[in-house]
Amino acid sequence: MQKSRSSRSAPSARPGRPARQVRIIGGQWKRTPLPVLDAEGLRPTPDRVRETVFNWLNHLLDGAWGNVNCLDLFAGTGALGFEAASRGAARVVLVEDNAGAVRQLESNRDKLDATQVRIMRGDALSVATRLAASAGENGLRFQVIFLDPPYHRDWLARILPLCARLLAPGGLVYAEAEMPLDPEEQHGWMDGWEVIRTDKAGMVFYHLLQRKI
Repeated sequence: MQKSRSSRSAPSARPGRPARQVRIIGGQWKRTPLPVLDAEGLRPTPDRVRETVFNWLNHLLDGAWGNVNCLDLFAGTGALGFEAASRGAARVVLVEDNAGAVRQLESNRDKLDATQVRIMRGDALSVATRLAASAGENGLRFQVIFLDPPYHRDWLARILPLCARLLAPGGLVYAEAEMPLDPEEQHGWMDGWEVIRTDKAGMVFYHLLQRKI
């Protein structure tokens, strides 16, 4: 999971620990290792989960990544966004509030020469609000939005309504949570959403959501 998130205080580095890294699973940068900032609370989405999620996405998108704009509102390590870029996504927007994590994202982007990746520093809710305000008839919309927020802080309840305004028709939202998402149980903020794929890894529940037609 990616847990350096905008609602948390800035993580502190822990000297003396071995450097960590995340490895891109597929696409043009397959097997490329990317260093991960050694900071409290920063944990990449596990390889097995990313592999499953991108298998889902690849199937649902018919492999047509060249037509896909992606938004990661809690980018953290950038593992999800760089994976999408590696597979040919047309545009990837990474949003992260922690300064150290932003610098690491920029370094990884430059290492890959990932010109389709844009990095925005800021609070996820504020950035999503600005993007939604400009997502008019001719504004930027996204075919895939990644949400891996901190747990137990009602982030999904607050940000999913904005995602509905940011999604292109037929777009998909990937969401990690500490509990399974069920529109019948999470009344109100899950209204209008359909869970089309779901699985669990350890204590993490992960889902693909789509707006009901």
